[in-house]
Amino acid sequence: MSGVIVIDPPKAELRDVDALAGFGVATVSEAMGRTGLLGTDIRPVQQGVRVAGTAVTVLSWPGDNLMIHAAVEQCGEGDILVVTTTSPCTDGLFGELFATALKQRGVRGVVLNTGIRDTQELREMGFAAWSRAVSSQGTVKATGGSVNVPIAIDGQVIRPGDVILADDDGVVVVPRERARETAEKSEAREAKETATRAAFLDGQLGLDRYGLRETLKNLGVQYQTHEEYAGESS
Repeated sequence: MSGVIVIDPPKAELRDVDALAGFGVATVSEAMGRTGLLGTDIRPVQQGVRVAGTAVTVLSWPGDNLMIHAAVEQCGEGDILVVTTTSPCTDGLFGELFATALKQRGVRGVVLNTGIRDTQELREMGFAAWSRAVSSQGTVKATGGSVNVPIAIDGQVIRPGDVILADDDGVVVVPRERARETAEKSEAREAKETATRAAFLDGQLGLDRYGLRETLKNLGVQYQTHEEYAGESS
């Protein structure tokens, strides 16, 4: 497997990345029309952490982390490393030593479509990580791959410089051209949710606020007393 290392990909503006960091993954995905989510198998190794950054992408051979070493050189302030392999792999391609090198370069976290190890050390050093598996299985450094090329994870295409947002609920990718627009839509959505939260605290029901009583009626859903229901069931 030959490959390429792209050294100067376009990136989303850092101010837009930081604006997106103020919103949850669910809010941002909803703001983009319920798109951009990576699969539910990619989970955080820590809790209570949210990060956003620009993607540095890696395409590696299964069981081989050579290209992660190559990618470290391409990483900088505000980035998130995103790694996948040419076929399914749960080996521990990434651990504490990689995290040490990336943290020194200002990288905000890592998203792995593979396995990860040294999870306790990662939590202790405060390096945010999301992965498909946790595995102590080691790797080799023997096969070429690519850095900063488009990759796909769970049906989502991730290009270098796209925005990656990750929290306890999962991971979402925002195309770099849509970063500012999505931040604005996320802000509007959060304002709407704030108003709804206040209404719920005041006792209003979702059935009324969202006009769902008419929806239930149109679907033929009926309200019955227990006696009426029991009579129909006997």
